[in-house]
Amino acid sequence: MPGSNYKLLDGKWLAAQEHAAVQMEVQRLQAMYGRPPGLGVILVGDNPASQVYVRAKERVARKCCGFRSFNRKLTERASEREVEDTICAFNLDPAVDGILLQLPLPKHLDAAALLDLIDPTKDVDGLHPLNQGLLARGAGDLRPCTPLGVIKLIDLAFSELRPNAQTAAAELPCADLSGKRAAVLGRSILVGKPTALLLLERNATVTQAHSKSPDLSKICREADIVVAAVGVPRFVKREWLKPGAVVIDVGINRLPSGALTGDVDFERAAEICAAITPVPGGVGPMTIAMLMFNTLRAYKKRLDRNSSAGVGVRY
Repeated sequence: MPGSNYKLLDGKWLAAQEHAAVQMEVQRLQAMYGRPPGLGVILVGDNPASQVYVRAKERVARKCCGFRSFNRKLTERASEREVEDTICAFNLDPAVDGILLQLPLPKHLDAAALLDLIDPTKDVDGLHPLNQGLLARGAGDLRPCTPLGVIKLIDLAFSELRPNAQTAAAELPCADLSGKRAAVLGRSILVGKPTALLLLERNATVTQAHSKSPDLSKICREADIVVAAVGVPRFVKREWLKPGAVVIDVGINRLPSGALTGDVDFERAAEICAAITPVPGGVGPMTIAMLMFNTLRAYKKRLDRNSSAGVGVRY
């Protein structure tokens, strides 16, 4: 059984507070400008996991945040041109503020080329090369959603808050990670690379490791913060962790039994760490919450550009 002294980083609770704050701001702005934010979602094919994720995102957008949700479902055999046309239509639609192209795509489609086609000002997944370049420079408004959620959970770990007060994630103090060593296991453009950049922005000393890195256990044992995003069930063991570490488990893996587990051996890791995310219920809900946050930001930026008075981004 896990130890009793660790802090459970409850992503569901934190995401619910985030949704409430977004919804309040949407209501305020819709009363002023006559329309809510619009999120355009493109799903290609019949991947069961993607269908579940898209339904969850649409539900949160409509029911929890007050957005309009625009769905475009294309068949598994959709051509590159069909997907391009769908993206271009959303790019030109004034009711759509954010565009989400659900990944992974069928193998015959070029995901990188299609992501490049999304209007960078509507790229709420933060995967367009312009937005990735701005992130590398420490600039830009639209950052990848999962890394943003990871940072919010780290803020929670280093705060005095417990999952009971009605506190929105936006109200969490930003943790100054000066002097903290962080190990990021994974180097994808979706999670690993942008997470490392966001940790550097917070003054952490970051080691980025991957499948070719020697002595991963030693890298983890030296880290105050471990972010696991490798896609291997229970890859990170208790023995790899420094006592009192903060552990963020990005992985979600389905076992032969049907149960879901992360990249960290949660039961054993919780015996030694100071704070840890559960799987499910940790990073996943915060990824969706940060998608809503990015869509709200994109909406506000468009209002700023279209209104002579401007709208202050106070959220």
